[in-house]
Amino acid sequence: MELDILDRKLLNIIQARFPVTSRPYQEIALSLNISEEKVLERITRLKKEEIIKQIRGVFDYQKLGYQGVLCAAAVEETDIEQTAEFINHYSGVTHNYLRSHFYNLWFTLITPSEKKRYLILEEIKRLDSIKELMVLPSLQLFKIKVDFHFDEVEKCK
Repeated sequence: MELDILDRKLLNIIQARFPVTSRPYQEIALSLNISEEKVLERITRLKKEEIIKQIRGVFDYQKLGYQGVLCAAAVEETDIEQTAEFINHYSGVTHNYLRSHFYNLWFTLITPSEKKRYLILEEIKRLDSIKELMVLPSLQLFKIKVDFHFDEVEKCK
């Protein structure tokens, strides 16, 4: 899939300057000098082509009073998918990924309190597929913001 200039401009706006208004796509359309319908059509196409994975807000959970931990679980290989699905049903799980290691299933958990985190992690620890669960609270927050500048991208094949 080749991105045209309008796709690139649209992607730049979506990732870095998404308007927080009642009609964000209309505002994007105005800034691109096209119709709101055209913006929605392009976004739908870009999602279908898996250029856009999802559109969502990213919040600073600490400023909202939440706490986060990174967890590393040692899971039976045959139970990885089922265990990941179970872990992912908690709304506070923001990432869940596989690693080639004894601790092969890693996830992040954001909760409004230590008590809530404790209760969730105790439920997870009780799963038969979990051999061991290591909880790694953050000592220092490193937030890496990555924006792709699509107007600078040459044709990529």
